[in-house]
Parts: sequence; C-alpha cells; structure tokens
Amino acid sequence: MNFELFIAKRIIGNKAYKSSVSAPIIKIGIAAIAIGIIVMLVAIATGLGLQQKIRDKIVAFNGHIEITNYDTNASDESQVPIKIHQDFYPEFKSLEGIKHIQGIATKFAVIRTETDFEGVVVKGVGADYNWDYFKEFLVEGRLPDFTGKRNEEILISNYLANRLGFKIGDKFQTLFGDSMNTRPRIMNYEVVGIYNSGFQELDEKFCIADLRHIQRLNKWERDEIGSFEVFIEDFSKIDEKYEQVFKEIPSLMNAIPVNQKYYTVFEWIKIFDNNTYGIIAIMIIVAGINMITALLVLILERTSMIGILKALGSSDWTIRKVFLYNASYLIGLGLLWGNIIGLGLLFAQKSFKLFPLNPDTYYVSEAPVYISLDYILILNIGTFFACLLMLLIPSVIISKISPVKAIRFN
Repeated sequence: MNFELFIAKRIIGNKAYKSSVSAPIIKIGIAAIAIGIIVMLVAIATGLGLQQKIRDKIVAFNGHIEITNYDTNASDESQVPIKIHQDFYPEFKSLEGIKHIQGIATKFAVIRTETDFEGVVVKGVGADYNWDYFKEFLVEGRLPDFTGKRNEEILISNYLANRLGFKIGDKFQTLFGDSMNTRPRIMNYEVVGIYNSGFQELDEKFCIADLRHIQRLNKWERDEIGSFEVFIEDFSKIDEKYEQVFKEIPSLMNAIPVNQKYYTVFEWIKIFDNNTYGIIAIMIIVAGINMITALLVLILERTSMIGILKALGSSDWTIRKVFLYNASYLIGLGLLWGNIIGLGLLFAQKSFKLFPLNPDTYYVSEAPVYISLDYILILNIGTFFACLLMLLIPSVIISKISPVKAIRFN
C-alpha cells in the first residue's frame, strides 16, 4: 500500500500537471466538477426555498389543516358556526406534532370609498391568533391587537392599499350583506397595518379584523366561530397528521389539509423537484464525462510507467487504484471550489436579494434560498462517489496495456 501511495503522489505531483497535454484537460475536468456542484447547489437551494416560501404564504392564510362544520360549503365565507369549546382546543392533547390551533371566521364584504369600491373577505381572528407569519409580511404600521376590547383595527394588503389609496391611520366603510333582499350593514375600520405576502391571489382577497365583529354580524354567540386552523410542526407529515386529526374530531366536523384545498398550487411546486432531479443528473453526467476524459489522458500519458509497473509485478487493480487515487484528488478539488463559489452565491442572494423574480408568476419578489447542511453533504458525497464509479469503466483500459509495448511507447 505504501508503494501505491508513493506512485500516486508522484502522478499527482507538479510534473504530472506541467505536461502540455494533460494540464488543460485536468483543469477542464476540475472546472466541470466545480461548475456542476455550483449549478446543483443553486438548483436545490432555490427549488426548496421557492417551495417553502410559497407553502408558508398559503399556510399563513389557512393553517396546515382546516376544521369546519360538515354543512359548510366550499366558499370563503363562514356560514355554519361551530362551538369553540372542543376537546381538541386549545391543544390536541392526544396528538403529537401539533403546534397551534386557532379559531377564525370569514365574511364577504365590500370596501367603499368616495371614488371606488372593492370586494374582499374579512377574516375575523381573536386573541389566540398566531401572528408569526404576518410579522414577516408586515411592510408598514403594526399588527392589530385583539386581546382587549372589541376594536375597529384592520390589517390590509399592500395591493388593496395601493388600489384604494389607503395609508396608515385611514378609516373606511365596509358593507356586509347576507342576501340581495336585506339591507347591507356598515362597519367602519381603521388601517393600522399593511402587509405584503407577495401572493397576489391571497393579498387581493384577505383583510384581517376582529373576530367579534363577524360574530355580531352573523348573530352568533361569543363561543361560536367559523372554523379552526391547525398548524403542525413538520409539513412533510401533513397527510399523516391530517388523517390523525380527522379521526380525533367529532363526526359532524370535517378536516381538509392545505395541500388539498390549494391542490393546483401544490402540484405546480412539486414540478420543481423533477426539474431539480433532472439538473442534478445532467450535471453529474457532464462532470463524469469530463473526468473520464481527464483520466484517459493521464493513462495514455503514463503508458510507459504502466508498462514498467507491470514488468515489476504490479497487478492491474493496483495500478488502477493509483489512477483512481489521482482522480479522487481531482474530484475533491473540484468539489472544494464548487462549494466555495456556490455557497458564496447562495449566502449573497440570501443577504442582499441579488436576483429578483416576477411575483405574478412565482409568488415571490426575489429568488429565495434554503441552505441546509444535510443536502449539501448528501450532494457532495453523492457526486464524489457517482463520478468515482463512472471512472471505474475507463480505468479497465489499464488491463489491456501490454508491458512490452508500453515500455516502448513514446
């Protein structure tokens, strides 16, 4: 083994790379590995980041699982109330992985100004509402406070603020009607905060106000709400948690996970996985082909040395390992530079938002990145061994080299 390592070091040494033939090929091989790992890191980080951002935006407005009365239709308006006093509220004691439960109610309304009007859904929330998601979305003002007495504070989207000309502190009238035959009721609200989730389909629809207003408008009791929003700890287990929640709630209640309620959006973001897998496969193949080319050049350039080693009694596998050690070093060098450049770009994008996106298409204003040590390690280890396995095939050429002809090789 010491003899093999000694020979490997001689091949890796400066003299090997100063060859006018092998030096450019080796540099190209290292560059291919580096470029490949950069592209793969960017593809995975942005793909996962985009999925996570879009998912979080939808969850912010709906929770992971929604619990409603079975009589409620598929509209955005809460119609049949349910009692807030349930065995599973304020927490599912019988289930693990449930992070938070909150009661809400929604009602259609029309915002009226002197020159314009806009149809919206007013989402009523109470003291149990989790504002963590909207803290990130808030662009101006503050979040409403519904922990005390009933008030007229409301949180509107930046889209509605721009469309209707609202700013912090403005007051406006909102019309609520139960049917075409009844006179609409008027509610005055004051804008205390403006949010921007970047998901225009939801931003143009939802305003957030006091739950007690919806209860009063619907003539509900203080302990009646429209639905429960359930938040779980791990989104990857949403189907499992949905089944568990469905079994735990009363038979007159229904549960629906957010990935079914917004099925089209979640199916769309699943396509990102296929794109990422395709990019990874292509980059590994391209990098492997370049490394195969570099290894073949090294073998041809060292044909005389191979003949001498065979004449001294070295086995084919021993000589193959020498070249594979060299190839491993080159792959490792490419991975090192690829990680330095790739992670540098990702951290720069995360900190400085260098690359914008069209929010109308991607629901985000800049390319989000998700950086995790898990996928970085898996990607590097997988790429290393995939390239190394690909190099086993061309290294077979060593066994075809005749010692007598190789020694004469010039």
